[in-house]
Amino acid sequence: MTEIIEFHQVQKKFAEKVVIDQLNFVVHSGEIFVLVGPSGSGKTSTLKMINGLIKPTSGEIYFKGENLTSYNLQKLRWKMGYVLQQIALFPTMTVKQNIEVIPEMLGWDKSRREQQVDRLLEKVGLSPADYRDRFPRELSGGEQQRIGILRAIAANPEIILMDEPFSALDPLSRASLQELVLSLHQELGTTVVFVTHNMEEAVKLGNRIGVMKDGQLIQCDTPEKLLKQPNNAFVQSFFEETNQKEILVEELIALGFYAKEITDKNVPMIEITAPLTQVYAKLAQAPVVQIINQGNVIGELSGQDVFAFLSRKESNK
Repeated sequence: MTEIIEFHQVQKKFAEKVVIDQLNFVVHSGEIFVLVGPSGSGKTSTLKMINGLIKPTSGEIYFKGENLTSYNLQKLRWKMGYVLQQIALFPTMTVKQNIEVIPEMLGWDKSRREQQVDRLLEKVGLSPADYRDRFPRELSGGEQQRIGILRAIAANPEIILMDEPFSALDPLSRASLQELVLSLHQELGTTVVFVTHNMEEAVKLGNRIGVMKDGQLIQCDTPEKLLKQPNNAFVQSFFEETNQKEILVEELIALGFYAKEITDKNVPMIEITAPLTQVYAKLAQAPVVQIINQGNVIGELSGQDVFAFLSRKESNK
């Protein structure tokens, strides 16, 4: 895999306080790489160092094999889309004008910009004729963030940085925009670095997940490996605590996310009415758990089943 972003022994201090400490990781071209962790863990500072909004105190950051210090920062940022938690559309500009900001800076002619705006609006289910000339104040929060995403991808950037972009939205809008990110990524193949404090969102979106705490990267792995082989108690507890505790095993069973065949009788058992958080602890000790319903074993639940459930498409819900 080609490495598009590399962090080597990166440290960041604000005054004398270390907020990022000896950070090492790579982002592969074409993947969705998610940084997850509690508030204050250094996720946003890390993201801002990728496009030069914050400079490291020490260490080196590379983009496509070249040190960031060798780039013209303005031109570098044109290659990187950026979506913020605060919906940052220009209030006095129309939807069309917001989307075409970077293409216009890059010198795209009017016809090409207009075609790109209409194509992108259609892609996210917003009629160009109805939305092109609206102002941000005339849009819902979810619609505004869709435009924010379109603005970030309008100039075909090589990487998109997303800083908790959906955390202020209602659950339905959030789920819809998660699906949009997955759909656009599948179609365009653009590299995405996504910051969130929610592990369920990280699991749904990420090809790989980096778990951060106190400015350090505690573990960087696939979602499945984070569940089965957490490096320490923090990773395991953060995984459990940030997922929805009200999700019960029976919800997975009702949607068919389990195996009816029993492959191993010598594994832990879990009641069908148990919360999903209890499953995480048991799956860290065994490859599968048996599901018990009124004293009867009805099937098995594996880590892959859990991740299939958490990562399910809207059509499966």
